[in-house]
Amino acid sequence: MAANKVFRFGPVAMSSTLTTNILNCTVSSFSGPVGITLTGLYMIVRHIRIVNKTASAVTFSLWIDATGGNTAGKEFIGTGLSVLANSAYDWYGMVRFDAADFLVGGASAATSMSIEGEGEIGVL
Repeated sequence: MAANKVFRFGPVAMSSTLTTNILNCTVSSFSGPVGITLTGLYMIVRHIRIVNKTASAVTFSLWIDATGGNTAGKEFIGTGLSVLANSAYDWYGMVRFDAADFLVGGASAATSMSIEGEGEIGVL
């Protein structure tokens, strides 16, 4: 039986740098019970909400890539996707992030948008 735990990240203001690391599940060390080897974590992201708190439309872009990467072909949600003034964009789905996977991105105007999400975290 799976023992994943629910987690939430953010809300945090999005930067105008499109190579900003937003989310990753890497940990530097494990110290677990005797007889159990903990090898790593994974996340299953189920919801992402991006809120535009300004009086005009702002765009955002998100990738699943290596740290600080926004490589062509690794776009995840939006490439310059516009969110109307004082409005929000919600994504629902199910995507797994392993230790090498980073949610990377930003907005067209610094601190104009915030990002928040929920999902599950599990141990490999």
